[in-house]
Amino acid sequence: MTTPTTRARITEITGNVARERSDHLATEEPLEIRLTGAGGPQRRTVAITMRTPGHDFELAAGFLHGEGIAAPGAIRAIGYCTDEDVTPEARYNTVTVALDGPIPELPTLDRHFLTSSACGVCGSASLDVLRDRCVPVPEGELSLSPEVLYGLPYRLREGQGVFGKTGGLHAAGLFTGEGEPLAVREDVGRHNAVDKLVGWASLNQRLPLRDHVLMVSGRASYEIMQKALAAGIAVVCAVSAPSSLAVEVAREFGMTLVGFLREERCNVYAGRERIKV
Repeated sequence: MTTPTTRARITEITGNVARERSDHLATEEPLEIRLTGAGGPQRRTVAITMRTPGHDFELAAGFLHGEGIAAPGAIRAIGYCTDEDVTPEARYNTVTVALDGPIPELPTLDRHFLTSSACGVCGSASLDVLRDRCVPVPEGELSLSPEVLYGLPYRLREGQGVFGKTGGLHAAGLFTGEGEPLAVREDVGRHNAVDKLVGWASLNQRLPLRDHVLMVSGRASYEIMQKALAAGIAVVCAVSAPSSLAVEVAREFGMTLVGFLREERCNVYAGRERIKV
């Protein structure tokens, strides 16, 4: 089974001195997500994504939920693929998701999702898609103090075990309104890290996540907001900047979006009413 880190020999140069040493790299390998339906041998590949191995079942469940393919409770089983066309060395890079019902006939299944660890799901970035599938996040009772916000990056960093070895992974963390961490996931792709979190919540019957906060280690993109909205998350915080489309999604669907959350400052781009200042 593939590990989240890979050892490599490197040359480290300090000043005018070079030395050979071993280093840890973040592993990046493809993951193919296959679907099977009840009542027959039908099987389809719906996605091939580049990811960091680990929490692969959560990644698959979160991806399927975010794309509207498998709602919570619709998954009967998830396992690594044992199909004859999968070689033994690729077995742990192929996940089969068994649905309780037939494979849904959705337009998104007419093609394969080819995703990278950087760009998210290609061809899916459309507000029209979200308007058809998602509803605005209810106001709820979630209210955050600046002190809670300022503590989120530090608590996220505390949960990044693989980043501590490699320095090369994104992270996504799920927090309560009091800033308590519930789960942290890492991956070479920021959207994969979010899928792993949503998959964790889906497989543990915790969706929707309306009174929770999502904290990501990089920027806030459309893909991040899309996945957060599908999970019902009210507040999304990012260490770096949001994109224009991310802000548009947050404002249209009643989400709070915080960017440049570092030390004791941040920018609020949408949903200011949930921040107690």
